[in-house]
Amino acid sequence: MDLKPKSHDKISKLIECGVEIPNPGTIDIGDEVNINQISEKGVKIYPGCRIYGSKTVISSGCQLGHEAPVTIEDCQLGSKVELKGGFFSKSVFLEKANMGMGAHVREGCILEEEAGSAHCVGLKQTILFPFVTLGSLINFCDCFMAGGTSRSNHSEVGSSYIHFNFTPDADKTTPSLIGDVPRGVMLNNPPVFLGGQGGIVGPVRLGYGNVVAAGSVLRHDYPQDNQLICEKVPTSSVKTYVPSAYPNLGRIIENNVLYLANLVALEEWYKHIRKHFLQAQPLGSFLFTGAMEQLASAKKERLKRLKSMAGKARTSAIKQRSQKYFKGRSEFYEQIGYIEDLFNGEFAAESEATKKLRNAFLKKLEKAVAKNQTLYIETIQALPADISSQGITWLNDIVSTLGETVSRALPSLGLLKKYHKNKKEK
Repeated sequence: MDLKPKSHDKISKLIECGVEIPNPGTIDIGDEVNINQISEKGVKIYPGCRIYGSKTVISSGCQLGHEAPVTIEDCQLGSKVELKGGFFSKSVFLEKANMGMGAHVREGCILEEEAGSAHCVGLKQTILFPFVTLGSLINFCDCFMAGGTSRSNHSEVGSSYIHFNFTPDADKTTPSLIGDVPRGVMLNNPPVFLGGQGGIVGPVRLGYGNVVAAGSVLRHDYPQDNQLICEKVPTSSVKTYVPSAYPNLGRIIENNVLYLANLVALEEWYKHIRKHFLQAQPLGSFLFTGAMEQLASAKKERLKRLKSMAGKARTSAIKQRSQKYFKGRSEFYEQIGYIEDLFNGEFAAESEATKKLRNAFLKKLEKAVAKNQTLYIETIQALPADISSQGITWLNDIVSTLGETVSRALPSLGLLKKYHKNKKEK
């Protein structure tokens, strides 16, 4: 009986090409893995690691399993990524992203350049912009977080932090926007600080430069910038619990719509801006494709959760015979298919005005970038203020257009009025 592992030949070829594998007998590589998508330069795979998935990509300088065995499954890793121990599935890690031992990263995650965490961090459907740093013992699923300008000036999540993303009604309509895409992509906003041993009860929106005191559990939106926030613990009380009551349904829908609109804005940014920078790198086309797949996965997840809640909210209103809530919930239930169509596929709501904003930004960006398409962070941060402002206007227009379209479909809920008022004031 032949006991030679099936992955033996692939491991041998990788070693011949220059991949450093100190103890090859402990490594498992799936039959479906394409070793042409594993760089020969500076990659080191420590003992006990497992590499699976036909879509897996490992770029130059990556290190897997330095602190504990690593399992990766259909992940795309940019250059110099360090995954020190844990499980990683259907996610993208761009240049110098890193995670410590005990990580558990599931589908729908994108960690952009130099984002990372210490030990024992769980992520799913989470997007971290460059430099964002998570401490240890953190559960941070269904979030977007941006802010900061460098490794010494970065958004931070303190240790023992939880993003509460599952409700007693078994809903996950709880995505939180910590920062936003239109301003966040410019990489010039002040960092957000979430103090340790705290949490967020999603969905919540938080502005840039905000500092949340340690131990605070956020239950409200703080979209303004540069706030020092310390939420009080709720007073003791006992009330009758009514399943699927959704007393704040409008706010929940509003925050989900804004989250989805920001995902669309990020898709457009990747499609028109990041694509060229990524494709200038070895294996970069795979990174771009992987990122677009995860953004599509994120939209699909959010729409799935909204659709589930729409049915429960309407049924609850009927059972309670509540005239106060019935009209708005019926609208939501009846229009959920329209909302799905709006956010699926290409940016269907792009107007001629939005195209003009995009093209004007792209024209100026091309001149500023010239032929330098390898240094993404340095190039974007070096943009003159008038050019970055044009980019923000373009992406904000996407978010606003989508938000206003949903608002018109759900008139009884009065969505996004305060949001649009604040945008005009800015």
